Amino acid sequence: MTSRAERFDDLVLEVATSLERAWKRPFPVFELAVEEVPPSDPAPWEHAEIPLGRVFAAEGRTPARVVIYRRPIHTRAIDDRDLALLIGHVVTEQIAGLLGVEPHDLDPRYEHD
Repeated sequence: MTSRAERFDDLVLEVATSLERAWKRPFPVFELAVEEVPPSDPAPWEHAEIPLGRVFAAEGRTPARVVIYRRPIHTRAIDDRDLALLIGHVVTEQIAGLLGVEPHDLDPRYEHD
């Protein structure tokens, strides 16, 4: 039996793996992480919004990092299906940001709502 947190992590990894397969070329090296909540210091462009994920640029020898925030996503999801869809959207948006492309270019099924 998997915990709720493990299932969340598995969904994040499944989406990222699926996106890379569909992209048909390797993604740049980056770390993919799940954290419970975002730091309390929002980025200047986030205003007062609570982020669902972030991309951190590579610095020196440290690779870029895509972070997905578990609790804000869980809070917005109505049920398990909605959770899976929301994770898909957030991971797609963050990896698209890392690649410098529009989310729809990375996943044609992506719909912004």
